[in-house]
Amino acid sequence: MVNIMIYLDNAATTKVYEEAVEAMLPYFNNIYSNPSEIYAFATDARKAVNKARKQIAGVINASPEDIYFTSGGTESDNWALFGILDAYKNKGRHIITSGIEHHAILNSCARHEKNGVSVTYVSPDENGIISPETIEKAIKNDTVLISIMAANNEIGTIQNIKKISEVAHRHNIIFHTDAVQAVGHIPIDVNSLGIDMLSASAHKFNGPKGIGFIFIKSGTSHHPFMDGGAQESGMRAGTENVASIVGMATALKKNCHEMKQNQENLLQIAQKFLNVLSNSKLDFVRNGDVDHIPGNVSISFRNASGEMLLHRLDLMGICISTGSACDSKSIQTSHVLKAIHLSDEYARGTIRVSFGKQNTLDEATTIANAIIKILNSRTV
Repeated sequence: MVNIMIYLDNAATTKVYEEAVEAMLPYFNNIYSNPSEIYAFATDARKAVNKARKQIAGVINASPEDIYFTSGGTESDNWALFGILDAYKNKGRHIITSGIEHHAILNSCARHEKNGVSVTYVSPDENGIISPETIEKAIKNDTVLISIMAANNEIGTIQNIKKISEVAHRHNIIFHTDAVQAVGHIPIDVNSLGIDMLSASAHKFNGPKGIGFIFIKSGTSHHPFMDGGAQESGMRAGTENVASIVGMATALKKNCHEMKQNQENLLQIAQKFLNVLSNSKLDFVRNGDVDHIPGNVSISFRNASGEMLLHRLDLMGICISTGSACDSKSIQTSHVLKAIHLSDEYARGTIRVSFGKQNTLDEATTIANAIIKILNSRTV
């Protein structure tokens, strides 16, 4: 096993906070009861789940009863689509989403299309921005859901969720956002942004893997995704993962408390990285809009190989990605880069460097110099 020198794939997953780990430990060996039971031993576990629900709700300005715990962002996204389509099947069978969504949305849409659902995939501009006007033009009489991600996992572009939700509500359509890359990193207020449903995943904000949540605004007709017990107010079957729920709430609370400082630090680190690269003679472009998720840097080097860079940096103990972690085994140009019409000569040389709060300015310089050395050593 290679000792990791620098971990720069925080958009894929993050290190769990020590505070979150410590908060989780009692629920493995001491307070291990099923929170759904009615005997006294289950009281502490049930209180922990309820406390976590209130903490998470407070962070996004939601009501606790509108928070449902899931296994992560993928389940939450799938539930959002399935639940609305099932609840509104007599009203309409049309969904609007974008061509740069996470595969949890895109593959779910593809499955629903096979079952007769109509899906419109709106295109972004060259910076990955989805315009509200484009969304509005795609609306049909039978549109029941608009699902647009808050921030893109590959290029970090932040969408104008408020404007898009206003379009949806003007036509009495439910609005869902995949906020997996946004929650814990930028302010999210479901009320001021007009969000009806939101997906989130703990491991993206220094919580444990395998746990997430979905926000479903009160009054939104929605059906359960899985059948089974009556957990989560009868909406999500399965015994609650108490330890992970507690860890998720602890991590999210800490991330949001330190958000402003984290953002400032990550912007400085990312800029240092880009400055060092810019001072070289390398030909590259940064992908995405000016408004990025702090620390997310997608860059494309002309006539280079992103896969080669990933492997060469890995041998040096530096962990990066070529884009989405879900596509890390694919050497094809990602659907996001295709959607923003990045030319092949640049697209093939794309890597994603996603800095986290543990990274430093020195590490930004190290990774930049390593890339410069690797690319300059290529045989012409």
